[in-house]
Amino acid sequence: MVERVFVIGVGMTKFEKPGSREWDYPDMAREAGSKALADAGIEYGAVEQAYVGYVYGESTSGQRAVYELGMTGIPVINVNNNCSTGSTALFLATQAVRSGQVDCALALGFEKMQKGSLGSTYDDREQPMMRHLLALAELQEFAMPPAPYMFGAAGKEHMERFGTTEEQFAKIGVKNHRHSQNNPYAQFQDPYTLEEVLASKRIYGPLTKLQCSPTSDGSGAVVLASEAFVDRHDLAGRAVEIVGQSMVTDLASTFEDKSAITLVGADMTRTAAARVYEQAGISPDDVDVIELHDCFSTNELLTYEALGLCPEGEGGKLVDNDETTYGGRWVVNPSGGLISKGHPLGATGLAQASELTWQLRGTADKRQVEGAKVALQHNIGLGGAVVVTAYRPADR
Repeated sequence: MVERVFVIGVGMTKFEKPGSREWDYPDMAREAGSKALADAGIEYGAVEQAYVGYVYGESTSGQRAVYELGMTGIPVINVNNNCSTGSTALFLATQAVRSGQVDCALALGFEKMQKGSLGSTYDDREQPMMRHLLALAELQEFAMPPAPYMFGAAGKEHMERFGTTEEQFAKIGVKNHRHSQNNPYAQFQDPYTLEEVLASKRIYGPLTKLQCSPTSDGSGAVVLASEAFVDRHDLAGRAVEIVGQSMVTDLASTFEDKSAITLVGADMTRTAAARVYEQAGISPDDVDVIELHDCFSTNELLTYEALGLCPEGEGGKLVDNDETTYGGRWVVNPSGGLISKGHPLGATGLAQASELTWQLRGTADKRQVEGAKVALQHNIGLGGAVVVTAYRPADR
């Protein structure tokens, strides 16, 4: 028997510039986890399994993190899946509830990051991204650091193939910085003009600094429960159902297509999204609000197409027609996205889930998408994994 799965509690910290606040990852986890439990109206003792995500940290940091909430002897599973770590923890917790193994599970993620561009920890072994980087270097001249190089190269390819402009990518940065003004959890809350975004420091290809997500400290948490648990605790009025979810890793096409766009995960996203639409019985037209992985503005545009919001090559038209902001067909990244909200790797997917839960409850304050009834989440990590999740209010 396949169980229904509901989000019953969410919580997160404010995302901060690394080093700007005197706290450590246990402090972050305690704050986010306590908020999620309070939101659900339950004690930590009701949680039967915990999945804890982080990228930069020692082994069993997950245990140290959730011990701030309690020490009940439950299984604690540490999760590391690059930038999709938070949503991978969510995916595993969802599986635990859906399979009937548990009635209540916690997905928690955190990151305490170093300032500056992402770097490797170990230099005496093969880097997980080496195959991707070597394949991309055959297509476009190699540059450092790797992340903006990869997503910048994908943007350049899109410009060459479809005539997309630098201004269209920059408008995404403008939109997400504008959205973040209304998000008290966001690392950045200042708006910028198109001219300011274009004039900021050039990073690679069409990407300028204000189109790139920063390193961040922070945590997010989601409490999941079965239908029976929701009924026992009378939570249906606040619960949000996960009606579709898929995780996809690299496909043969990732390398066979000889495309920078494919190397940064477009086919993974397309495949996962198709599965989620089928599971949920929805199409892109049914979706109202989306939190997607805009680690760089180029990836937001590529993801429009991979999620099926428009045909391949037409993402720029959505931008120019304001179809992905308030008043448009979808509101994409009302939180400000990774670009402006911040990107503590292990927490990002759970912060996305928190935002969408608030949106579907109608409690997102000034960010509220009017009448939001269907939400879609997209979180990607190269090397590679993508998780796509669809949500609806439980009372539907």
